[in-house]
Amino acid sequence: MYWSRAPVHGSVPRRGFRAHTASLADEIVWMFGGCDLKGCFRELWCFDTETMCWSKPRVTGELPPCRRAHSATMVDKRLFVFGGGDGPLYFNDLYIFDTVSLQWSKPNVSGTPPPPRRAHTCNLYNGNLVIFGGGNGVGALNDVCTLDVTDPNRLEWKRMECKGKVPIGRGYHTSSLVDGKLIVIGGSDGSMSFNDIFILSLDTQVWHQVKTDEIHNRLAHTATQVGSYLFVIGGHDSISYTPEILTLNLVNLQWEPRRVCGSKPPGRGYHQAWLRDSRLFVHGGFDGKDVFEDFYIVDLGASAYLPQITSFKVELDDV
Repeated sequence: MYWSRAPVHGSVPRRGFRAHTASLADEIVWMFGGCDLKGCFRELWCFDTETMCWSKPRVTGELPPCRRAHSATMVDKRLFVFGGGDGPLYFNDLYIFDTVSLQWSKPNVSGTPPPPRRAHTCNLYNGNLVIFGGGNGVGALNDVCTLDVTDPNRLEWKRMECKGKVPIGRGYHTSSLVDGKLIVIGGSDGSMSFNDIFILSLDTQVWHQVKTDEIHNRLAHTATQVGSYLFVIGGHDSISYTPEILTLNLVNLQWEPRRVCGSKPPGRGYHQAWLRDSRLFVHGGFDGKDVFEDFYIVDLGASAYLPQITSFKVELDDV
């Protein structure tokens, strides 16, 4: 595998991005919100992963307020944006952006919404958005809430009552949906970073804790599924921001070393990463001092076959 800085062109944003979201639909990445050292934004940008071209679409409708550390989840070419915050404000509102009509809307939602939060995660499973964790300015959260999105005209919030070894509250973790299971890595409760891994079986609503031979503290990292592996990039390791790539084998649930060549980017957290055509894209982030606007690519090289691995199981033992 090989690091390189990506050449980009088009209407390139003239600012850095931190705690924004990046959602892939076909070859286009839709980036929303985030902040730099001066404040938060509510701009929406497009990046074409084939032409490496930036653009800023003209949007209409009811735009969300500025925010960072929100979630943005693509559902049938519609982007569901939930929560986040701006300074002392914490949100629990929901906005939808139609990537075809380029229109924002604020839908009516039944049920009791989750409490306001930011730094949570959101994944789509069986027609439901599954929201876990985050922080509300007072403490870290460990609740699981769902939003039924099977009918866009009848959205409904519900709370999932989970059993098992429930993780303590956390934000700036990652959650990855694999084989009907939510794999949660790291995060922080505001005072320390975590090195644990928890898995929620969504069908049984039971939490499990995974024991690994190696441990790695991480917060504000990314976790991207590449076949039967999760590629964990960057984040804070309890000492400093790192550019390191860790790989979690989803079959045996153990960390494995993987050599990466090329010119590594500066260490960072609060960035975004995604997989497209055997390349991992990494954008933006923060190293405790600077907010980045750069783009890096990890060419999978000899590991380019990994995305083709789609038939495997994540086996859990009660621990």
